[in-house]
Amino acid sequence: MFLKLPGRIWLAFRRYAPGTLVCTAIALAANFLSEHFGGPLLLYALLFGLSFHFLNKHASVKPGVDFCGRSVLRIGVALLGARITVGQVVNLGPAVAVVIFSGLVLTILFGVWAASRLGRSREEGLLSGGSVAICGASAALAISAVLPQTKENQRFTLLAIVSVTVLSTVAMVLYPLLTQWLELSQTPAGIFLGGTIHDVAQVVAAGMIIGPQAGEVATVVKLFRVMLLVPVVMVISFLYRNSQDLNEDDVTMPLIPAFLIAFIVMMLLATSQLLPSLWVDTATDISRLCLVLAIAAAGIKTSIEDLLNMGWKPLVLFVVETLFIGGFVLASVLLFKLAM
Repeated sequence: MFLKLPGRIWLAFRRYAPGTLVCTAIALAANFLSEHFGGPLLLYALLFGLSFHFLNKHASVKPGVDFCGRSVLRIGVALLGARITVGQVVNLGPAVAVVIFSGLVLTILFGVWAASRLGRSREEGLLSGGSVAICGASAALAISAVLPQTKENQRFTLLAIVSVTVLSTVAMVLYPLLTQWLELSQTPAGIFLGGTIHDVAQVVAAGMIIGPQAGEVATVVKLFRVMLLVPVVMVISFLYRNSQDLNEDDVTMPLIPAFLIAFIVMMLLATSQLLPSLWVDTATDISRLCLVLAIAAAGIKTSIEDLLNMGWKPLVLFVVETLFIGGFVLASVLLFKLAM
């Protein structure tokens, strides 16, 4: 048995290496552009991936691309837990936690309702609402991993990544101006920014525009939203675990996917401080790399023509969901004077 193991590893390497190397090359190119010229790393990876869609037709490349788009993705989501501690959540206070949790749930429900009004599927409402309500592209990928793996859902996931990245960048610029116009102090401004902007990097940047305290508060609030990714994906996984549209690898999908259990374990380790800070930073970097590889793979698997054929309604869906969660959190901050 043990003698056969190296042979199996070699066969797996030969099968997955070509596609994985393509995704790695795209990730490195995207990282180079992001570091030297600015701009969102995940969006670069997605655009590069789309330009290499023709490679997905090659039998030698496709297995590795699928591996990055699924297995590597789940590793990246699991390692996100190393960034979050229970103490960070407790320090928010019950009022802030209730507002953020309520905004998340209502945004997802609003997304399902809005999708039905626009003639789109419930899956698109869940994925769009979840990505807007939780953590942008990372949430879109995690939710997509437990939804039926249809071509329509895969295309919509790509559109979700583009939409939330662009909207998050716009919010990063406009929301700090809005908080200054409303004369919010740093703490409530941080709550608003952390509770509404989609991606973590843009949250940090927007908070630091206002000041260090706003940046710290916004980051903690955002990490609380990231933590809520676990129960949301668990619920969606339960709803779709018996779906007939899942891939054959997912027929026996457990109630709690393994990558979510790993997420919780990483969070508990970070809370107990059993992980050295170097390990936490390393886990964060690996998570970031895995998500970039997954988005590159998602881009390769989708054609631009397929995205254009989806029409204008999905874009409207993301815009109205973004306005909904922004309006809800801002109204809560103003009405209840959270941490004024």
